[in-house]
Amino acid sequence: MDPLRKKKLLLEYKQMKPDMGVYMFKSINTNTVYLGCDKNIKATINGDRFKLNANSHRNKKLQKDWKENKEENFEIKVVEILEYDKDESKIDYSEDLKILRDMCKDRFKNKNVEEI
Repeated sequence: MDPLRKKKLLLEYKQMKPDMGVYMFKSINTNTVYLGCDKNIKATINGDRFKLNANSHRNKKLQKDWKENKEENFEIKVVEILEYDKDESKIDYSEDLKILRDMCKDRFKNKNVEEI
């Protein structure tokens, strides 16, 4: 690969801003909502799905629910996107994401809500 092209692609990659926010795995059979938050929702959902299918997810309750009810009985989706600050100097959104996840819990009052 051309070194200039490689440098350009690397710079573009570093400047990417993946969607960050709150996501959920909802068990249709148990009516349990598992909420998580991350700086890269798409990658995290894919990682969680992979770990669940490999029976190695850190959330044992979600893992048990997944194993008993199978993937096709889960709704997986993004609940809320957190926008990046216009101030480019802000790099840590951890607290903002946790606050947003806590705010999203209120949307599921009639369901059992667990954190991922």
